[in-house]
Order: sequence, then structure tokens, then C-alpha cells
Amino acid sequence: MNPTSRDKEDDVKSTYEQFQSGEVRLLDVREPSEWALGHIEGAALIPMSQLGRRWRELDASVKWVCVCRSGSRSEYASALLRQAGLDIANMTGGMLDWKENKLPITPPGIVDSH
Repeated sequence: MNPTSRDKEDDVKSTYEQFQSGEVRLLDVREPSEWALGHIEGAALIPMSQLGRRWRELDASVKWVCVCRSGSRSEYASALLRQAGLDIANMTGGMLDWKENKLPITPPGIVDSH
């Protein structure tokens, strides 16, 4: 499988609904400096730079949605994690769309658009 293929994607609204209902867990692959400026409460953090050595920390018995700033890193990360056998989708639009849709972000709630 090509890790850049687009297999499973969810938009922010469906991700929020699934997360709130307990259907999925969230994996944020941004760097700690980005996370500290605002993240989704309850999401797990494994930065993309650490994913290769830490992915086994993820519970393979649950469904995951991968999150980053814009949806690019998380698209790649989710494809790699699917290759490893996890049931994981990418959240399109990332934290930029999450914030634009006025969904909850921890303080200070800064998501830079670069």
C-alpha cells in the first residue's frame, strides 16, 4: 500500500460527533509546541517525529482519527498506521477547520495558519 493513498477520511464535524459519542479516539501528530497552543481535550499526542517508535502505544482495539494542523501530516500518518493494522482515519482540514467550525480547543486556542 502506498502511504500517501487516501483511504479513510472524516471531516471535522463528523469527527467531533464520533469523538463525543465515544465511537473514536483522537491522535494528534503535531509537535508539542503546536499542542501547547491549543488542542482537542482528550486527544492523545504522539508527534509525527516520534510516530515510528511510539505507534505501538495506540490501542489497536479502538477506532482512531488522526489530527494535525491542516490535515496533511495526519493524512500521511493515518496511512502509515493503517499499514500497521490500526483502524484509523484522517481528519480533513485539521485543527484549522476545527477552529473555523468553532469546536472546542484548549486555551489559549491558537492554531496558526502559517
